[in-house]
Amino acid sequence: MSTNPPTAALASPPRHVLVTGAAGLIGRAVLRHLRACGIRSTALTLTDPGDLDALGADRVVIGDATDPTAVADSLTEVDAVIHLAAIPAPSLASGPEVFGMNTRATYTVLDLAGQAGVRSISIASSINALGIRFSPNPAAAPVYLPLDSDAPTIAADSYSHSKWVDEATATALARRHGFDVVCLRLPLVGGLGHVPELDDRLLADAGRIARDPSLGAPDLWLYLETRDAAAAMADALSPRFHGAHVVHVAAPQTSAPYPTEDLLNRYWPGVGRRREFPGRTAPVDLTAATKLFGFAPQHLLPSDLRLLPDPIATP
Repeated sequence: MSTNPPTAALASPPRHVLVTGAAGLIGRAVLRHLRACGIRSTALTLTDPGDLDALGADRVVIGDATDPTAVADSLTEVDAVIHLAAIPAPSLASGPEVFGMNTRATYTVLDLAGQAGVRSISIASSINALGIRFSPNPAAAPVYLPLDSDAPTIAADSYSHSKWVDEATATALARRHGFDVVCLRLPLVGGLGHVPELDDRLLADAGRIARDPSLGAPDLWLYLETRDAAAAMADALSPRFHGAHVVHVAAPQTSAPYPTEDLLNRYWPGVGRRREFPGRTAPVDLTAATKLFGFAPQHLLPSDLRLLPDPIATP
């Protein structure tokens, strides 16, 4: 989805990036990636774990992304923003707290960034903006596959709804301030254990899904390795087209070692498919991210393919 005609952008890489939620899973990887690219960064974080400077932060600001004073301070000398700060699940706080914090942080950060003259922003949206994983309705399902940015939401929980609203907020503030903004709908993100400073949870998640594929069904078995998520957030700061954009990012293959068509036949038989998904092809449209900023994930799970086992019996 884009709010503007496809006018070519002549964006150059940023020189100094504000990273909100910098102490989180993706934030830490972003700091590390920016340093490797020779880009300065300011980390905005609720609490300092003590190693953000070692990971790459040139400056650390302790504060809340909903606090205008802290955000304004963190925007000093910044020319781009990667906004990650959020409560990442509806179970981690009350509904009003999750929805209120997430949407207020996004508005505060993007509005103040626009006022400060920032012209390039990427924000972490989520596959959950479509509302499947956390839906209180057990029959909730994608409207069609592959997922794309035009799919209607069925969000009915505080977190998913906050991400849908964040995308609308980004679009509105892009109109107000004239910056370019990319909202990246991230799937399950985790590391492969290759980097000591980062995580290895993707391997354990993939193991559980291999044993019981139903665990990955609400996320369509989509994933993205932590380093690829960090690179995507950074690359989206130099979009090839102006405006506000919403794109899906994920590995091109699923996390389950089974044919995608077999998985969909079993777990999503009533969902219409607009194309076929050979092998382990991820049921998501990645072309928008590829065209917009050259999205090309490099860190993938093993690509073996097995027969889908019979469903696990329930007592």
